Amino acid sequence: MADPVSLGQGHARGATERLPLPAMSSLDEAQRAAAQALIDGPRKGVYGPFVPLLRSPVLLERMAKVGEYLRFDSALDPRVRELATCVAARHVSNQFEWTMHAPLAIKAGVAPEAIEALRQGATPRALAPDEQDGVEFVRELLATHGVSDLTYRAALARWGERGVVELTALVGYFVTVSWLMNVARTPAQAGAGTGIDALPQ
Repeated sequence: MADPVSLGQGHARGATERLPLPAMSSLDEAQRAAAQALIDGPRKGVYGPFVPLLRSPVLLERMAKVGEYLRFDSALDPRVRELATCVAARHVSNQFEWTMHAPLAIKAGVAPEAIEALRQGATPRALAPDEQDGVEFVRELLATHGVSDLTYRAALARWGERGVVELTALVGYFVTVSWLMNVARTPAQAGAGTGIDALPQ
């Protein structure tokens, strides 16, 4: 089994992290305040995309709020949110988001076989109807940068306008932070457990 911690982001297998966590003594007042807000909030620490984002503390704070809403307060069912996040992480080969959200998707109720299919780049089949609609929407959005009328109507009937907006924004958010970590070569968290191998590259 591959060690997810040893795998780099995107196509940077074995590469050195470019934007590691700075020493706390080197942070300015705005950076310290942004870090403390993360520690005091639902994330309880500075990790993942927020490590490179510390270089831009205002952007960090604003992105953290967007991500916090989409992850914890969205109208979408947690299964759909976590599954959509896994589809996005898989699409951009981001080890951090994959190793964090694959087990969360399973914990939320997504079938482990579906997550394993995604990991291998296959089409997941063991899905509930709303999960199927979510995967089809997200995959089409990532592949074509939009969705067809057929896919839009299915999503609208399933989640309403608010849900369509939030699902689209969720994909955009996780692709953005995944790209940031791919550029920064932010590694997956030590000890992150998925129950499955890390993403093949």
